[in-house]
Amino acid sequence: MTAPFIDLGVHHKPSGISDRIAFGFTKALRWTADTFFAERYGHRAVVLETVAAVPGMVGATINHLACLRRMCDDKGWIKTLMDEAENERMHLMTFIEVSKPTWFERAVIIGVQWVFYLFFFALYLISSKTAHRVVGYFEEEAVISYTHYLAEIDSGRSENVPAPEIARRYWDLPDGATLRDVVLVVRADEAHHRDVNHGFANELAGLPVGQVAECPPHLVLEPNWKKAA
Repeated sequence: MTAPFIDLGVHHKPSGISDRIAFGFTKALRWTADTFFAERYGHRAVVLETVAAVPGMVGATINHLACLRRMCDDKGWIKTLMDEAENERMHLMTFIEVSKPTWFERAVIIGVQWVFYLFFFALYLISSKTAHRVVGYFEEEAVISYTHYLAEIDSGRSENVPAPEIARRYWDLPDGATLRDVVLVVRADEAHHRDVNHGFANELAGLPVGQVAECPPHLVLEPNWKKAA
């Protein structure tokens, strides 16, 4: 499978205080990640994908409860956000196989996840538009990080190891697929999430939604009751 083309230059220019808060917060986290991980992109991916899997589930939960209270349709938001959370979790499971995180990094993951979950839950309740803009900017940075990761692989500074089995199965990659193939499809996933979340933020602000990058085809993870049927 070939990763779909994505526009690496997409950037939502901050407009208004909500966007500026979202952008500033994202840049602060980017600086923290750059300082802590430097060019250890595999380890960076493990920690950041743990964080990246939180917003989709938080947004799906809050929208689900809101629709129950208001007795209204969700316009497809809940399933979209749950799919995003699941997709990010599969990124994490893939890079765990690649990077083999240390116990210290696992401890960092636990702490970061709790703090970020509580922060993002509160942010979504206060301003869902700002929350989706934060995720849009997160994903812009993810696209940049994975582009740098590809450069590291292509230059030989990071070993182009065989793709983990979980990645080959999830994205239907060939048997000879490598880490480079994995990073390409993960980057395309992130570009898709980038455009979806910027689109949600625009919709909430009454702005045009814009185009959404194509999401690479991947395995649909079925619930246990369907497997047993």
